[in-house]
Amino acid sequence: MTSKTILNETHRAQGAKMVDFGGWDMPIHYGSQIEEHHQVRRDAGMFDVSHMTVVDLHGERVRAFLRHLLANSVDKLKARGKALYSCMLDANGGVIDDLIVYFMDESFFRLVVNAATRDKDLAWIQQQAQAFGVQVKERPEFAMVAVQGPSARQRVVGLLRAEDRAAAEKVGRFAAVEVQSADGIPLFLARTGYTGEDGFEIVLPEQNAVTFWNALAQAGVKPAGLGARDTLRLEAGMNLYGQDMDESVSPYEAALAWTVALDAERDFIGRGVLEQQKADGAPRQMIALVMDEKGVLRHGQKVLTDQGEGEILSGTFSPTLGKAIAFARVPTGAPGAVRVDIRGKEVPVRVVKFPFVRDGQAQPGVLED
Repeated sequence: MTSKTILNETHRAQGAKMVDFGGWDMPIHYGSQIEEHHQVRRDAGMFDVSHMTVVDLHGERVRAFLRHLLANSVDKLKARGKALYSCMLDANGGVIDDLIVYFMDESFFRLVVNAATRDKDLAWIQQQAQAFGVQVKERPEFAMVAVQGPSARQRVVGLLRAEDRAAAEKVGRFAAVEVQSADGIPLFLARTGYTGEDGFEIVLPEQNAVTFWNALAQAGVKPAGLGARDTLRLEAGMNLYGQDMDESVSPYEAALAWTVALDAERDFIGRGVLEQQKADGAPRQMIALVMDEKGVLRHGQKVLTDQGEGEILSGTFSPTLGKAIAFARVPTGAPGAVRVDIRGKEVPVRVVKFPFVRDGQAQPGVLED
């Protein structure tokens, strides 16, 4: 049974090509994936991300619970609305999911988790929460719209009631604020993008989502599908769960060491394995690749390095760079001259640093042949 977001009919009316995405009927594009990609890089685009799952955690020991559940440290969250990106690990240090956690108050934190991992995430969170007396409440009555691009924030702020505009303009990166639209719709505005551009993720009541989507359209924000979202996030060096990491991969093997906080006196799930990997080195590493020859790098292609074979994880043609780019997981160590096996031909590729693109610009070294 395919699930549909509240905006499904709106997408169809706007000419979207719909596809199955993790059991959800979602728009892949509205005519041109490449135009939608450029629209976000140059101006503003909006994505329906209502398939994402909002989970509210309540209880006196909710902070202690999250210190145990997550590899990153919620002790960094002290101001209301502040957000943190983290992996949630199993006992073997494998990634169950990556998520964002928001601090609302000492007895209330909010999680946003991936759509395709909803059932296993909720089961795991509920199982772990019992010992801490934490109430786990999914919020299916919420929709979510991401507005991304250089002019995204000003377009959204223009739709708010006058007394909330200053607060929305002041909200820092990786933080959220509760405001209302000009016609009284309650909005949870989070500045936590997945495209490498600035903007807001907006959580709002499902019954108001179509009205707000149409207001954004009237304000000049064009719809964009999951196709553009995927090329944008890969250019921005951001992982996709299920493609770039899963339970067989640790954060150290997914270039997510920056999300691991091995702070003293905090025994989070999977910590022992990560401490061992930090001391000994993880057996595999994730690297970023650019191909200067024509062609596309695709998931599953074999990667050849001086240390042995690996494989392409996420791969695509980058509209911003005009070249094929990819993440690859390869054995740890200096990779040397890297090649990708494309239909039996070994094609040379260059190893570059993450991200490929920041603020709409190619990063140093990415375009140099």
